[in-house]
Amino acid sequence: MPFKHLFDIPSSITYLNTPGNGILPKSNRRWREERERRFFDLHGDLRDQQPAFIQSVREDIGKIFKACTTRVFCTPNFSFGYNVLLDRLPSSYKYLLLDEDYPSLNYPIVNRNLNYKTVKIDEHLEQNILKAIREYQPDVLLLSIVQYITGIKIDLAFIRQLKQDNPKLIIIADGTQFLGTEPFHFDQSGFDAVGTSGYKWLMAGFGNGFMLLSEHLTNLMNEELHDRPSPKEAMWASKSMLQTFFEPGHQDTLSHGTLQQSILFLQETGLENVQKHIHSISAFAHEELAKRNLLLPAVVGRSVRSSLINIQIAPKHYTDLTANDIKCFPRGTGIRIGLHLYNTHWDIEKLLGILDTYNIQGNYEI
Repeated sequence: MPFKHLFDIPSSITYLNTPGNGILPKSNRRWREERERRFFDLHGDLRDQQPAFIQSVREDIGKIFKACTTRVFCTPNFSFGYNVLLDRLPSSYKYLLLDEDYPSLNYPIVNRNLNYKTVKIDEHLEQNILKAIREYQPDVLLLSIVQYITGIKIDLAFIRQLKQDNPKLIIIADGTQFLGTEPFHFDQSGFDAVGTSGYKWLMAGFGNGFMLLSEHLTNLMNEELHDRPSPKEAMWASKSMLQTFFEPGHQDTLSHGTLQQSILFLQETGLENVQKHIHSISAFAHEELAKRNLLLPAVVGRSVRSSLINIQIAPKHYTDLTANDIKCFPRGTGIRIGLHLYNTHWDIEKLLGILDTYNIQGNYEI
């Protein structure tokens, strides 16, 4: 089923930069225009509905990602929620990180001077993690579900088994390059926390995100807070103690409302259908790029793949690609693309046609 008509994409543009910034559906634009009209209409009471509105956003997030609403926290982005979470954990904890993972995930461990070790990201990622856990005995494992440079995706079945075998290990993930691409049951995932920003694969623009917490991690943090007094003011009477940390001030209803609209759009479309569409075009892209020897060896060696692909051509070709209306971005040793709901096989064909012009005597210019 085609989905491109649900987005405002000029026919000349091939948009492959979802890992940098996803496109909002047309329906979001209509909703925002009406929302702004009502916001500026002082005859209405829209401005007074902020707490109830944010609660409805939490409920829709929990519904689509199968998480208890009381353990869903609306945040302005991943980094805000993640830094709050870190500051609620004991400073004595040992952390296991992945080499060259997203800076917003790794650097807060470094700048807090916390104890950590790193794991190499390659085709044997899961085995590398197991080995490091045995040797280092960390309290917390931190990782991005999909790596922002290489597109390497952690095996989600591995995470479930890892948690089953190590119930005390706290597993925290950045889901920004993953959520919105396939069905995800948080409460059965094995993760203790998954945070995200909404502006990539959730197609929700800037200024919104959320943090999902497991019952285990929620109870652990609440135990540390049991002797703290609850807010006495009437306007905060319904806030949980953790909400006073993750949601300490007002929330941007336009930004979070946009996230809610994107979630409703994905729910109506069906994440199973999203996954099927993405798998079809990304499998085609992987196959064609592999024929040309343009995939990272670590990706070729893995059966679990994402729709974020780092094409192994020189980053200098970025200028030529953008001149041909291919929206992409240079990352690492190549050019990064991402394939989402609004992409088609024709987008890949157009990209391949341009890439083949770089082929000199059977070798791609690098």
